[in-house]
Amino acid sequence: MSEMMEIARLGLRGDGVTPDGVVVPGALPGETVRAVPEEGTRPPRARLDAVLTPSADRIAPFCPYFGTCGGCAIQHLAPGAYADWKRDLVVGALARAGIEAPVAPLLDAHGSGRRRITLHVRAGEGGPQAGFMAARSHALVAIDHCPITEAALHRAPEIARAVSRPLGGGGGKPLDVQVTATAGGLDVDIRGHGPASERARQALVLLAGDLDLARLSLHGEVLIVRRAPEIPAGRSRLVPPSGGFLQATAEGEATLARLVVEGVGKAKRVVDLFSGAGAFSLALAEAHTVHAVEGEEGALKALDRAFRETGGLRTVTTERRDLFRRPLLAPELDRFDAIVFDPPRAGAEAQSARIAESKVPVVVGVSCDAGSFARDAALLVRGGYRLETVTPVDQFRHSPHVEIVGVFRRPGKKR
Repeated sequence: MSEMMEIARLGLRGDGVTPDGVVVPGALPGETVRAVPEEGTRPPRARLDAVLTPSADRIAPFCPYFGTCGGCAIQHLAPGAYADWKRDLVVGALARAGIEAPVAPLLDAHGSGRRRITLHVRAGEGGPQAGFMAARSHALVAIDHCPITEAALHRAPEIARAVSRPLGGGGGKPLDVQVTATAGGLDVDIRGHGPASERARQALVLLAGDLDLARLSLHGEVLIVRRAPEIPAGRSRLVPPSGGFLQATAEGEATLARLVVEGVGKAKRVVDLFSGAGAFSLALAEAHTVHAVEGEEGALKALDRAFRETGGLRTVTTERRDLFRRPLLAPELDRFDAIVFDPPRAGAEAQSARIAESKVPVVVGVSCDAGSFARDAALLVRGGYRLETVTPVDQFRHSPHVEIVGVFRRPGKKR
Protein backbone atom coordinates (compact mmCIF):
# COMPACT_ATOMS: atom_id res chain seq x y z
CA MET A 1 0.00 0.00 0.00
CA SER A 2 1.27 3.49 -0.84
CA GLU A 3 1.72 6.16 1.82
CA MET A 4 1.87 9.95 1.82
CA MET A 5 5.39 11.15 2.64
CA GLU A 6 7.06 14.52 3.12
CA ILE A 7 10.61 14.85 1.81
CA ALA A 8 12.98 16.75 4.10
CA ARG A 9 16.35 16.58 2.36
CA LEU A 10 18.57 14.97 -0.25
CA GLY A 11 20.76 12.11 0.92
CA LEU A 12 24.36 11.41 0.01
CA ARG A 13 23.27 9.38 -3.04
CA GLY A 14 20.86 12.02 -4.35
CA ASP A 15 17.75 10.29 -3.01
CA GLY A 16 14.98 12.08 -1.18
CA VAL A 17 14.85 11.38 2.56
CA THR A 18 11.86 11.84 4.87
CA PRO A 19 12.19 13.35 8.38
CA ASP A 20 12.18 9.83 9.87
CA GLY A 21 14.87 8.57 7.49
CA VAL A 22 12.94 6.76 4.75
CA VAL A 23 14.86 6.90 1.46
CA VAL A 24 12.72 7.71 -1.59
CA PRO A 25 14.71 7.66 -4.86
CA GLY A 26 13.51 10.32 -7.31
CA ALA A 27 11.96 12.60 -4.68
CA LEU A 28 13.20 16.12 -3.86
CA PRO A 29 13.24 18.22 -0.67
CA GLY A 30 9.97 20.03 0.06
CA GLU A 31 7.86 17.62 -1.96
CA THR A 32 4.84 15.70 -0.85
CA VAL A 33 4.87 12.30 -2.54
CA ARG A 34 3.02 9.02 -2.54
CA ALA A 35 5.41 6.09 -2.16
CA VAL A 36 5.27 2.35 -1.52
CA PRO A 37 7.46 1.13 1.39
CA GLU A 38 9.84 -1.70 0.54
CA GLU A 39 10.01 -4.51 3.07
CA GLY A 40 13.24 -5.56 4.75
CA THR A 41 15.42 -2.67 3.53
CA ARG A 42 18.02 -0.96 5.70
CA PRO A 43 17.87 1.98 5.75
CA PRO A 44 14.13 1.88 5.08
CA ARG A 45 13.27 2.64 1.45
CA ALA A 46 10.14 3.39 -0.51
CA ARG A 47 9.39 3.34 -4.23
CA LEU A 48 8.14 6.66 -5.58
CA ASP A 49 4.61 6.29 -6.93
CA ALA A 50 3.57 9.91 -7.55
CA VAL A 51 4.74 13.46 -6.81
CA LEU A 52 1.75 15.26 -5.31
CA THR A 53 3.40 18.60 -4.59
CA PRO A 54 6.46 19.10 -6.80
CA SER A 55 9.47 21.13 -5.75
CA ALA A 56 10.13 24.42 -7.54
CA ASP A 57 13.57 22.92 -8.29
CA ARG A 58 12.16 19.89 -10.13
CA ILE A 59 13.01 19.77 -13.84
CA ALA A 60 12.41 17.18 -16.56
CA PRO A 61 15.24 14.64 -16.98
CA PHE A 62 16.84 14.78 -20.44
CA CYS A 63 17.76 11.08 -20.71
CA PRO A 64 15.08 8.53 -21.69
CA TYR A 65 16.77 5.90 -19.49
CA PHE A 66 16.84 8.00 -16.33
CA GLY A 67 15.03 6.30 -13.48
CA THR A 68 15.65 2.87 -14.97
CA CYS A 69 19.39 2.93 -15.67
CA GLY A 70 21.52 2.97 -12.54
CA GLY A 71 24.11 5.35 -14.00
CA CYS A 72 22.83 8.86 -13.18
CA ALA A 73 21.33 9.63 -9.79
CA ILE A 74 19.90 13.11 -10.17
CA GLN A 75 18.91 14.62 -13.51
CA HIS A 76 15.66 16.03 -12.14
CA LEU A 77 17.13 18.82 -9.97
CA ALA A 78 17.60 22.39 -11.24
CA PRO A 79 21.24 23.47 -11.80
CA GLY A 80 21.48 25.93 -8.89
CA ALA A 81 20.07 23.53 -6.31
CA TYR A 82 22.17 20.72 -7.80
CA ALA A 83 25.39 22.75 -7.39
CA ASP A 84 24.48 23.57 -3.79
CA TRP A 85 23.82 19.90 -3.03
CA LYS A 86 27.15 18.78 -4.46
CA ARG A 87 29.06 21.45 -2.55
CA ASP A 88 27.19 20.46 0.61
CA LEU A 89 28.46 16.88 0.21
CA VAL A 90 31.96 18.25 0.79
CA VAL A 91 30.93 20.67 3.53
CA GLY A 92 29.12 17.89 5.39
CA ALA A 93 31.99 15.41 5.13
CA LEU A 94 34.45 17.97 6.52
CA ALA A 95 32.07 18.90 9.34
CA ARG A 96 31.68 15.25 10.34
CA ALA A 97 35.48 15.01 10.49
CA GLY A 98 35.63 18.09 12.72
CA ILE A 99 37.37 20.28 10.11
CA GLU A 100 36.59 23.94 9.50
CA ALA A 101 37.72 25.17 6.10
CA PRO A 102 36.40 27.49 3.39
CA VAL A 103 34.73 25.53 0.61
CA ALA A 104 34.51 27.28 -2.75
CA PRO A 105 31.45 27.08 -5.02
CA LEU A 106 31.23 24.00 -7.24
CA LEU A 107 33.25 24.24 -10.46
CA ASP A 108 31.52 22.70 -13.48
CA ALA A 109 34.05 20.54 -15.37
CA HIS A 110 31.71 18.40 -17.46
CA GLY A 111 32.94 20.03 -20.67
CA SER A 112 31.95 18.04 -23.76
CA GLY A 113 30.99 15.05 -21.60
CA ARG A 114 32.42 11.86 -20.19
CA ARG A 115 35.26 10.54 -22.33
CA ARG A 116 35.09 6.97 -21.07
CA ILE A 117 32.20 4.54 -20.71
CA THR A 118 32.12 0.96 -19.41
CA LEU A 119 29.24 -1.07 -20.77
CA HIS A 120 28.00 -4.45 -19.60
CA VAL A 121 27.18 -6.94 -22.36
CA ARG A 122 24.75 -9.81 -21.84
CA ALA A 123 23.03 -12.23 -24.20
CA GLY A 124 19.48 -11.25 -25.10
CA GLU A 125 16.72 -11.92 -27.55
CA GLY A 126 18.01 -11.20 -31.03
CA GLY A 127 21.66 -11.06 -29.97
CA PRO A 128 23.93 -9.38 -27.42
CA GLN A 129 22.64 -6.37 -25.48
CA ALA A 130 24.85 -3.57 -24.12
CA GLY A 131 24.08 -1.05 -21.42
CA PHE A 132 24.19 -0.32 -17.69
CA MET A 133 22.79 -2.13 -14.70
CA ALA A 134 19.52 -0.94 -13.22
CA ALA A 135 19.79 0.77 -9.86
CA ARG A 136 20.35 -1.73 -7.02
CA SER A 137 19.96 -4.62 -9.46
CA HIS A 138 21.82 -7.02 -11.74
CA ALA A 139 19.27 -6.47 -14.50
CA LEU A 140 20.72 -4.96 -17.67
CA VAL A 141 19.22 -1.78 -19.12
CA ALA A 142 20.15 -1.86 -22.81
CA ILE A 143 20.82 1.60 -24.26
CA ASP A 144 21.16 3.16 -27.70
CA HIS A 145 23.68 5.73 -26.46
CA CYS A 146 24.56 7.59 -23.26
CA PRO A 147 23.82 11.33 -23.66
CA ILE A 148 26.27 12.49 -20.96
CA THR A 149 29.27 11.22 -22.93
CA GLU A 150 31.30 12.91 -25.65
CA ALA A 151 29.69 12.58 -29.07
CA ALA A 152 32.43 10.17 -30.17
CA LEU A 153 31.14 7.66 -27.58
CA HIS A 154 27.54 7.65 -28.77
CA ARG A 155 28.27 4.53 -30.84
CA ALA A 156 29.88 2.75 -27.87
CA PRO A 157 26.92 0.33 -27.34
CA GLU A 158 27.09 -0.69 -31.01
CA ILE A 159 30.83 -1.31 -30.65
CA ALA A 160 30.37 -3.26 -27.40
CA ARG A 161 27.80 -5.54 -29.03
CA ALA A 162 30.04 -6.09 -32.07
CA VAL A 163 33.24 -6.98 -30.19
CA SER A 164 31.31 -9.33 -27.90
CA ARG A 165 30.17 -11.59 -30.74
CA PRO A 166 33.49 -13.40 -31.36
CA LEU A 167 33.55 -14.07 -27.60
CA GLY A 168 30.07 -15.52 -27.36
CA GLY A 169 28.03 -12.33 -27.22
CA GLY A 170 27.84 -12.31 -23.42
CA GLY A 171 26.06 -15.65 -23.43
CA GLY A 172 28.82 -17.46 -21.57
CA LYS A 173 30.70 -15.13 -19.27
CA PRO A 174 29.29 -11.60 -18.81
CA LEU A 175 31.51 -9.05 -20.53
CA ASP A 176 32.49 -5.50 -19.66
CA VAL A 177 33.59 -3.31 -22.55
CA GLN A 178 35.42 -0.08 -21.74
CA VAL A 179 35.44 2.50 -24.53
CA THR A 180 37.55 5.67 -24.32
CA ALA A 181 37.48 8.65 -26.65
CA THR A 182 41.04 9.70 -27.50
CA ALA A 183 42.66 12.05 -30.02
CA GLY A 184 43.53 9.00 -32.13
CA GLY A 185 40.03 7.51 -32.04
CA LEU A 186 38.23 5.03 -29.82
CA ASP A 187 40.27 2.85 -27.45
CA VAL A 188 38.46 -0.37 -26.46
CA ASP A 189 39.32 -2.88 -23.73
CA ILE A 190 37.24 -6.03 -23.22
CA ARG A 191 37.13 -7.68 -19.80
CA GLY A 192 35.38 -10.66 -18.22
CA HIS A 193 35.96 -13.33 -20.84
CA GLY A 194 39.37 -14.66 -19.83
CA PRO A 195 41.73 -16.24 -22.42
CA ALA A 196 40.35 -16.27 -25.95
CA SER A 197 41.00 -18.68 -28.80
CA GLU A 198 43.28 -17.65 -31.63
CA ARG A 199 40.28 -17.64 -33.95
CA ALA A 200 38.42 -15.21 -31.68
CA ARG A 201 41.47 -12.96 -31.37
CA GLN A 202 41.89 -12.81 -35.15
CA ALA A 203 38.21 -11.97 -35.54
CA LEU A 204 38.60 -9.14 -33.04
CA VAL A 205 41.60 -7.76 -34.93
CA LEU A 206 39.55 -7.68 -38.14
CA LEU A 207 36.67 -6.01 -36.27
CA ALA A 208 39.00 -3.26 -35.04
CA GLY A 209 39.48 -2.26 -38.67
CA ASP A 210 35.80 -2.56 -39.56
CA LEU A 211 34.87 -0.40 -36.55
CA ASP A 212 37.78 2.02 -37.12
CA LEU A 213 39.13 1.63 -33.58
CA ALA A 214 42.43 3.19 -32.53
CA ARG A 215 43.36 0.33 -30.18
CA LEU A 216 41.69 -2.92 -29.13
CA SER A 217 42.69 -4.89 -26.04
CA LEU A 218 41.54 -7.98 -24.18
CA HIS A 219 42.04 -7.78 -20.41
CA GLY A 220 44.66 -5.09 -21.00
CA GLU A 221 46.57 -7.20 -23.53
CA VAL A 222 46.82 -5.17 -26.71
CA LEU A 223 45.52 -7.06 -29.77
CA ILE A 224 46.05 -4.26 -32.29
CA VAL A 225 47.04 -0.59 -32.40
CA ARG A 226 45.88 1.13 -35.58
CA ARG A 227 46.51 4.67 -34.31
CA ALA A 228 48.04 5.89 -31.07
CA PRO A 229 45.21 6.47 -28.53
CA GLU A 230 46.68 9.76 -27.32
CA ILE A 231 45.26 11.93 -24.56
CA PRO A 232 46.35 15.62 -24.42
CA ALA A 233 47.99 16.44 -21.08
CA GLY A 234 49.08 20.06 -21.05
CA ARG A 235 51.68 20.37 -23.82
CA SER A 236 52.23 16.59 -23.78
CA ARG A 237 50.53 13.74 -25.60
CA LEU A 238 49.97 10.82 -23.26
CA VAL A 239 49.17 7.24 -24.31
CA PRO A 240 47.74 5.62 -21.14
CA PRO A 241 47.99 1.85 -20.70
CA SER A 242 44.99 -0.04 -21.99
CA GLY A 243 42.23 0.15 -19.39
CA GLY A 244 44.39 2.38 -17.17
CA PHE A 245 43.08 5.15 -14.95
CA LEU A 246 41.85 8.32 -16.64
CA GLN A 247 40.01 11.37 -15.32
CA ALA A 248 36.36 11.24 -16.35
CA THR A 249 36.34 14.31 -18.60
CA ALA A 250 38.99 16.26 -20.49
CA GLU A 251 37.73 19.48 -18.89
CA GLY A 252 37.89 17.85 -15.47
CA GLU A 253 41.50 16.80 -15.94
CA ALA A 254 42.49 20.28 -17.14
CA THR A 255 40.67 21.92 -14.21
CA LEU A 256 42.24 19.63 -11.62
CA ALA A 257 45.71 20.08 -13.13
CA ARG A 258 45.30 23.86 -13.03
CA LEU A 259 44.25 23.79 -9.38
CA VAL A 260 47.16 21.49 -8.50
CA VAL A 261 49.70 23.76 -10.22
CA GLU A 262 48.21 26.80 -8.49
CA GLY A 263 48.27 24.97 -5.17
CA VAL A 264 51.99 24.11 -5.18
CA GLY A 265 52.84 27.72 -6.01
CA LYS A 266 56.55 28.44 -6.30
CA ALA A 267 57.77 25.13 -4.90
CA LYS A 268 60.81 23.90 -6.82
CA ARG A 269 60.72 20.16 -6.08
CA VAL A 270 57.37 18.39 -6.10
CA VAL A 271 56.54 14.75 -5.37
CA ASP A 272 53.40 13.47 -7.12
CA LEU A 273 52.03 10.50 -5.15
CA PHE A 274 49.59 8.06 -6.79
CA SER A 275 50.61 9.78 -10.03
CA GLY A 276 48.94 7.35 -12.43
CA ALA A 277 50.11 8.04 -15.97
CA GLY A 278 51.11 11.52 -14.90
CA ALA A 279 48.55 14.08 -16.03
CA PHE A 280 49.47 16.23 -13.00
CA SER A 281 53.18 15.44 -13.25
CA LEU A 282 53.33 16.63 -16.85
CA ALA A 283 51.48 19.84 -16.03
CA LEU A 284 53.73 20.47 -13.02
CA ALA A 285 56.88 19.76 -15.04
CA GLU A 286 56.36 22.92 -17.06
CA ALA A 287 57.72 24.89 -14.08
CA HIS A 288 58.76 22.37 -11.38
CA THR A 289 61.05 19.38 -10.95
CA VAL A 290 58.76 16.37 -10.36
CA HIS A 291 59.20 12.93 -8.84
CA ALA A 292 56.20 10.70 -9.70
CA VAL A 293 55.42 7.68 -7.49
CA GLU A 294 52.91 5.05 -8.60
CA GLY A 295 52.30 1.32 -8.17
CA GLU A 296 51.37 0.51 -11.78
CA GLU A 297 54.37 -0.05 -14.04
CA GLY A 298 52.41 0.57 -17.24
CA ALA A 299 51.29 3.99 -16.03
CA LEU A 300 54.85 5.03 -15.19
CA LYS A 301 56.10 3.86 -18.58
CA ALA A 302 53.41 5.97 -20.26
CA LEU A 303 54.42 8.98 -18.17
CA ASP A 304 58.12 8.54 -18.91
CA ARG A 305 57.46 8.25 -22.64
CA ALA A 306 55.27 11.37 -22.70
CA PHE A 307 57.89 13.31 -20.73
CA ARG A 308 60.71 12.32 -23.08
CA GLU A 309 58.68 13.20 -26.16
CA THR A 310 57.75 16.68 -24.88
CA GLY A 311 60.32 19.39 -25.21
CA GLY A 312 60.86 22.19 -22.71
CA LEU A 313 59.81 20.39 -19.52
CA ARG A 314 61.74 20.29 -16.26
CA THR A 315 63.00 16.93 -15.01
CA VAL A 316 60.46 14.18 -14.28
CA THR A 317 61.67 11.05 -12.47
CA THR A 318 59.54 8.02 -11.65
CA GLU A 319 59.42 5.40 -8.90
CA ARG A 320 57.29 2.27 -8.78
CA ARG A 321 56.01 1.75 -5.25
CA ASP A 322 52.91 0.44 -3.53
CA LEU A 323 51.99 3.47 -1.45
CA PHE A 324 49.30 1.57 0.47
CA ARG A 325 51.76 -0.98 1.82
CA ARG A 326 54.93 1.11 1.68
CA PRO A 327 54.13 4.82 1.91
CA LEU A 328 56.90 7.37 1.61
CA LEU A 329 58.21 8.17 5.10
CA ALA A 330 58.70 11.64 6.50
CA PRO A 331 62.50 11.74 5.85
CA GLU A 332 61.87 10.80 2.21
CA LEU A 333 59.15 13.43 1.86
CA ASP A 334 61.23 16.17 3.46
CA ARG A 335 63.43 16.30 0.35
CA PHE A 336 60.57 18.04 -1.46
CA ASP A 337 59.04 21.51 -1.30
CA ALA A 338 55.50 20.34 -2.07
CA ILE A 339 53.48 17.12 -2.08
CA VAL A 340 50.62 16.25 -4.43
CA PHE A 341 48.54 13.14 -3.74
CA ASP A 342 45.59 11.79 -5.71
CA PRO A 343 44.71 8.31 -4.40
CA PRO A 344 41.90 5.99 -5.51
CA ARG A 345 38.44 6.39 -3.98
CA ALA A 346 39.44 4.57 -0.78
CA GLY A 347 41.86 7.38 0.03
CA ALA A 348 45.43 7.36 1.34
CA GLU A 349 45.20 6.83 5.08
CA ALA A 350 48.65 5.27 5.54
CA GLN A 351 50.37 7.80 3.29
CA SER A 352 48.51 10.73 4.86
CA ALA A 353 49.75 9.69 8.29
CA ARG A 354 53.33 9.87 7.02
CA ILE A 355 52.72 13.23 5.32
CA ALA A 356 51.41 14.54 8.65
CA GLU A 357 54.80 13.67 10.20
CA SER A 358 56.76 15.53 7.51
CA LYS A 359 58.00 19.10 7.39
CA VAL A 360 56.92 19.79 3.81
CA PRO A 361 55.32 23.25 3.75
CA VAL A 362 52.53 22.69 1.22
CA VAL A 363 50.41 19.65 0.36
CA VAL A 364 47.77 19.47 -2.38
CA GLY A 365 45.27 16.65 -1.95
CA VAL A 366 42.99 15.51 -4.77
CA SER A 367 40.14 13.07 -4.19
CA CYS A 368 36.98 11.75 -5.84
CA ASP A 369 35.37 10.83 -2.51
CA ALA A 370 34.35 13.38 0.11
CA GLY A 371 34.43 10.88 2.97
CA SER A 372 37.95 9.56 2.39
CA PHE A 373 39.20 13.08 1.65
CA ALA A 374 37.84 14.32 4.99
CA ARG A 375 39.42 11.37 6.84
CA ASP A 376 42.83 11.99 5.24
CA ALA A 377 42.50 15.74 5.77
CA ALA A 378 41.85 15.17 9.48
CA LEU A 379 45.16 13.30 9.75
CA LEU A 380 47.02 16.22 8.19
CA VAL A 381 45.24 18.76 10.38
CA ARG A 382 46.08 16.78 13.52
CA GLY A 383 49.69 16.76 12.28
CA GLY A 384 49.79 20.56 12.23
CA TYR A 385 48.65 21.43 8.70
CA ARG A 386 45.94 23.98 8.02
CA LEU A 387 43.40 23.24 5.29
CA GLU A 388 43.57 26.57 3.50
CA THR A 389 41.27 26.09 0.50
CA VAL A 390 38.84 23.43 -0.71
CA THR A 391 37.50 23.43 -4.26
CA PRO A 392 34.79 20.95 -5.33
CA VAL A 393 34.92 20.07 -9.03
CA ASP A 394 32.01 18.46 -10.90
CA GLN A 395 33.22 16.14 -13.65
CA PHE A 396 30.82 13.36 -12.63
CA ARG A 397 27.69 15.33 -13.50
CA HIS A 398 24.34 13.87 -12.36
CA SER A 399 26.08 11.44 -9.99
CA PRO A 400 26.73 11.69 -6.24
CA HIS A 401 30.50 11.72 -6.87
CA VAL A 402 32.44 14.96 -6.56
CA GLU A 403 36.10 15.69 -7.16
CA ILE A 404 37.92 17.74 -4.50
CA VAL A 405 41.16 19.71 -4.45
CA GLY A 406 42.41 20.82 -1.04
CA VAL A 407 45.49 22.91 -0.31
CA PHE A 408 47.17 22.33 3.08
CA ARG A 409 49.91 24.51 4.52
CA ARG A 410 52.14 24.05 7.53
CA PRO A 411 52.16 27.42 9.35
CA GLY A 412 55.55 29.09 9.51
CA LYS A 413 57.11 26.79 6.90
CA LYS A 414 58.34 28.38 3.69
CA ARG A 415 60.67 27.19 0.96
